[in-house]
Amino acid sequence: MLEILYHDEHLIAINKPSGLLVHKSFYSGEADTYAIQELRKQIGQKVYPVHRLDRKTSGVLLFTLDKETLRIMSTQFEEKRVEKKYIAILRGWTKEEETIDYDLVNENEITQNAITYYRRLQTSEIDLPFLKHQTSRYCLVEAIPETGRFHQLRKHFKHILHPILGCRKHGCNKQNKLWLQTFDINKMTLHAHQLIFNHPFSNERITVNATIDDDFKKVGDILKLDLSAYS
Repeated sequence: MLEILYHDEHLIAINKPSGLLVHKSFYSGEADTYAIQELRKQIGQKVYPVHRLDRKTSGVLLFTLDKETLRIMSTQFEEKRVEKKYIAILRGWTKEEETIDYDLVNENEITQNAITYYRRLQTSEIDLPFLKHQTSRYCLVEAIPETGRFHQLRKHFKHILHPILGCRKHGCNKQNKLWLQTFDINKMTLHAHQLIFNHPFSNERITVNATIDDDFKKVGDILKLDLSAYS
């Protein structure tokens, strides 16, 4: 059963598990189950995804229950009136805060402007030798993408040389292999923890929060990060 975070006559939001595709996609490959199908079966009616999360990304995923609401909410996203907040564990220690303004090339080879703001929340250093270093450093950040490009956060953090721990395509495969061999963990530590938007009909400001899963907590425990605000 999918965890339902918000539900009224127009909208429904779930806490999407890591590994679950939102819907069929040429770029994401095939799967046995999809969030859109599972949610339709669970509540017994059609749902329409307003946005998407990567397969390995967990967290708040918003659907509408009719096409008119979908139109209104899609406009909110397009006009950047929806605030999306993520947490991620990165390799190394980033700056305390930064705005990454770095264009990205999408799946159709079109260059698009992409902007991400992040702030560093916590740092960690553990006795895990890596290459010439006797320890390994990591940090927890909160990231707010101002644009919604494909794999934006994963690509932006790679660009600043602080890739997301566990990310394969845009991460550090040597670090990922080290974590798999040492801790038996291959979790991508990227979670959409909060979505803030105006209700399409009442205009009430709605905040939806999603807690992290056990695998994310396990990584946090190893790094001695305080993730209680997201649990």
